[in-house]
Amino acid sequence: MSIATRIDQGILAIGFDRIDKKNAITAAMYQTMADALRAAESDSAVRVIVIEGKPEIFTAGNDLEDFMKRPPTQGSDGAQPPVFQFLHAISHATKPVVASVSGAAVGIGTTLLLHCDLVYASDTAKLSLPFSQLGLCPEAASSLLLPRLMGYQRAAEKLLLGEAFSAQEAFAIGLVTKVLPVGELSDYVRQQAAKLAALPASSLRETKRLMKGDDVAAVAKKMAEEGEVFRRMLVAPEAKEAFTAFFEKRKPDFSKFD
Repeated sequence: MSIATRIDQGILAIGFDRIDKKNAITAAMYQTMADALRAAESDSAVRVIVIEGKPEIFTAGNDLEDFMKRPPTQGSDGAQPPVFQFLHAISHATKPVVASVSGAAVGIGTTLLLHCDLVYASDTAKLSLPFSQLGLCPEAASSLLLPRLMGYQRAAEKLLLGEAFSAQEAFAIGLVTKVLPVGELSDYVRQQAAKLAALPASSLRETKRLMKGDDVAAVAKKMAEEGEVFRRMLVAPEAKEAFTAFFEKRKPDFSKFD
């Protein structure tokens, strides 16, 4: 199983469960998560959503082999690809979304955190946004939300260089709610989720709506803009060189591109 889901005492847990592939996300996994998030909206048994990985790793981001076989292009029937269905679902979730992050959180493994209400990370967590290294652009409205969160220069460092940063730095810039020892993370997240599940659902829903306000429309607009650019860049020579280099286990050479 690649995505494990379970509902227990009002908490829907959506877990990356592909440890042999570093929890790399396939189109099918995105679809499963999108479907689970949509179903949770109308399921009264679900009061809180937890997105989690394994103690060793949260997710390595997109499964590049699957990504190239199934690029995120719109279907002939107008259907959105699974990754964009997932991003729409998590960014429009009305119920509290809590993230439990340990180990590497690469690409969308970091940008999805921007749409969570509470983000708890272990002291082993390493976050990264390597879009430029792959000849691509940011997604999940991160080009809008990261500068708002941490200021332009710090966001530029994360998005332009794409280098990994620690859970402690993520906490300092406001992306992470709390950093805990890896052995304590899972229990702590469960405790926090249980607290939320015990509170009036309407109060949580309205508080979240009021805090997000007009940002919902702005985020959707930015996601659409990023998605259009992302699809164009995905078939450009720079991305082809980056993906080829990845599979050939060599350093890409972008010197021939303007």
